[in-house]
Amino acid sequence: MIKVEQISKSFKDTQVLQGISFEIKKGDFVAVMGPSGSGKSTLLYSISGMDSLSSGNVFFEGINISEMPEDELSEFRLNKMGFVFQNAHMLKNLSVFDNIILPGLVAKRESADDIRKRALELMKRMGIEGIKEHDIREVSGGQLQRASICRAMINNPEILFLDEPTGALNSSATDQVLKILDDLNRDGMTIMTITHNPHVATQAKKVIYIKDGQIAASKEFQAGADRVEELDEWLKGF
Repeated sequence: MIKVEQISKSFKDTQVLQGISFEIKKGDFVAVMGPSGSGKSTLLYSISGMDSLSSGNVFFEGINISEMPEDELSEFRLNKMGFVFQNAHMLKNLSVFDNIILPGLVAKRESADDIRKRALELMKRMGIEGIKEHDIREVSGGQLQRASICRAMINNPEILFLDEPTGALNSSATDQVLKILDDLNRDGMTIMTITHNPHVATQAKKVIYIKDGQIAASKEFQAGADRVEELDEWLKGF
């Protein structure tokens, strides 16, 4: 689905990413780990087209999105990608439900009625239909993050990008979100997440470890593997 070819990213005199290459296949669940300042988030922003590259290319289903004009790329992201961040970026003047349906109304791929119906189905799946009309300041962090996943899914994206999706959550809310992500991946959703939390990374099928803007190592897990023990042992090498 995504092919990353020798991408690099610099900010002024600082080299953040250096010649990174890898692939994400349809149905993958990829976790990117590494120390603070290693370039993890920059990698996500670069791959998804939210940030421009200094060099290299990113191909999405054979299309070089690195060469797209910004307006075309914005529409591409809206229709093909979903995003979830550590802190939910929602509009305070809208209800939870209206925040969820907003990207669908902007994309105009379906009727407003179909978008609302899909939003309700997503909220029921996430177990948050009861907060439909709530103000975003009236719900818990875990509920808000599940609402963020609903919003990211509203346009039926082909991949979900997540940047520290559980970083601001307690252990109970983290487990709820991870269960949802696991279910989505089992249903065929391709996922790439940035995380510092090994508990989150054990949900992935592949873990990439970034250090000093380069891929230090990567590990794929076999089906049925004891990922907790295997990942813990692997991370000791860093």
